[in-house]
Amino acid sequence: MRAFRLNGAAEPLKLVTETDPQPGKGEVLVDLKAATLNYRDLIVKEGRYGGDQRDDLIPLSDGAGIISAVGQGVSADRVGERVAIGFMPKWTEGPFTAAKQADALGGGYVDGVLAEKIVVPATGVVTLPDDWSFSEGAAYPCAGVTAWNCLFGGRGVRPGETVLVEGTGGVSTFALQFAKSVGARVIATSSSPEKAARVRELGAEEVIDYVKTPDWGSRAAEIAGGEGVDHVVEVGGSGTINQALEAVRPGGEVALVGVLTGFGGEVNTGAILMKAIYVRGVYVGSVADLSEAIRSGIRPIIDKVFSFEQADAAFERLKSGAHRGKVGIEIGQ
Repeated sequence: MRAFRLNGAAEPLKLVTETDPQPGKGEVLVDLKAATLNYRDLIVKEGRYGGDQRDDLIPLSDGAGIISAVGQGVSADRVGERVAIGFMPKWTEGPFTAAKQADALGGGYVDGVLAEKIVVPATGVVTLPDDWSFSEGAAYPCAGVTAWNCLFGGRGVRPGETVLVEGTGGVSTFALQFAKSVGARVIATSSSPEKAARVRELGAEEVIDYVKTPDWGSRAAEIAGGEGVDHVVEVGGSGTINQALEAVRPGGEVALVGVLTGFGGEVNTGAILMKAIYVRGVYVGSVADLSEAIRSGIRPIIDKVFSFEQADAAFERLKSGAHRGKVGIEIGQ
């Protein structure tokens, strides 16, 4: 099979040819057809993911394809099944643990999906709807599941509540779509008139330009009626968390999922205490969460799909910030 491996932070990915993997007991071989990129993939490629990362890793966590072979104990009827692969294929359900986190594809020591084939546990994949493309299926394992977990993994968004989503990236776009599907009101932030128009098309009732309105947290609270929004999907990290805490109402929920502005920084712990805010860290979710998210029927927004040979160009598209929705790579026909 062909695969791309990391080749240094400043170097293009290295295209290699390797022996096809074979499924063992309880495993399936998936012929990958599509992958999509997340911000995590960018920091992995740039060597910023952590000191325990392998230098020659196959990157990317989000893939979809067709089961082409099965190992012992797996029904042969599954051959030909169109599937999306869980971000952490061994986390089938239940609470999050360090062991499950260590299984995440495309980071640390675990090879990812930027290859023509991959072996994963038979319980680590979810069947795709017949009318979905592989790119749509590959959009779900990280961004889709993360957004689903943000909105429904805590107390859950209810009809009529207000959700604040930051920006127009993959997680935020998914969160907007999920929130609208259950009858919630959505406020979004953006710095681009074009992107603002796009999220309005997807159903956002209000859009705040966070460049023109640096105190966008207070503005969001004002739009929501004064006390604040019910839920915030916080993707920025240290540079945006305090605005998120300003935006949310007393007793509201902030789902912290991103580090776009960095890992460290000052946090207004007084706001968390005095407003009794529920701040919840979200690290993607289980295969069961993936199944539930896909069952919602929400079709993901795909920005642009590159060929397998254009993998580096796909990374550049993500890095540019010009994308709307998910950046994809077609791996096989």
